[in-house]
Amino acid sequence: MRTNLAAGCRETAFIFAITSAGVTHSVARSCSEGSIESCTCDYRRRGPGGPDWHWGGCSDNVDFGRVFGREFVDSNEKGRDLRFLMNLHNNEAGRMTVFSEMRQECKCHGMSGSCTVKTCWMRLPTFRTVGDFLKDRFDGASRVIYGNKGSNRASRVEGPHLEPENPAHKPPSPHDLVYFEKSPNFCTYSGKTGPAGTAGRLCNSSSPALGGCELLCCGRGYRTRSQRVTERCNCTFHWCCHVSCLNCTNTQVLHECL
Repeated sequence: MRTNLAAGCRETAFIFAITSAGVTHSVARSCSEGSIESCTCDYRRRGPGGPDWHWGGCSDNVDFGRVFGREFVDSNEKGRDLRFLMNLHNNEAGRMTVFSEMRQECKCHGMSGSCTVKTCWMRLPTFRTVGDFLKDRFDGASRVIYGNKGSNRASRVEGPHLEPENPAHKPPSPHDLVYFEKSPNFCTYSGKTGPAGTAGRLCNSSSPALGGCELLCCGRGYRTRSQRVTERCNCTFHWCCHVSCLNCTNTQVLHECL
């Protein structure tokens, strides 16, 4: 489904956060792998770390990734309006997620694996972990408004900022995703720059999950059709060196949203 990146909905918030997190994660990993000349592993953690372990190895350079991410991703944002503040906040939330999910890994040293002492370093989370965390933040995203209290000296120092739309709610934390307008109806086509709708999407008639016909087709129902598909099958490797296969034709039953 298409999402208009100029919109202020929670789906846009997630896209900005996951993109920013992806840049930080990729750059930090590339530093550790030696793929970028201007950075290396994070060697600042050195020396004793605890009674039976010390810092060593190659820690992923997440700080370089965050700095690069700010310069590369945030530079696209112009102005000082609500959308500008929202995008910067969600960009930083993505980077913060990568940083906060860093985990310590250790390797044991000692006779016969006794692990009398350990060498430890900091490792990036898997990007799946980052995505799952941001998905949880998407579900609990905060709706915000533009705040710019300029009636007194203290508030002028604060400057433009985000405030919760509901005064009873707490201000969003740096890890929260924020948005300022309701999501469009993703079930129906809304023009070239809006949602593409779900008509014609393939669905699973036996699944109650998101890919199931009941949810994906938004209650409109679905059509069922059969198609014959020819695929390579029964492949055999012959020394040396080629693979021979047969062509197998099967009938697939497909379900499409109306």
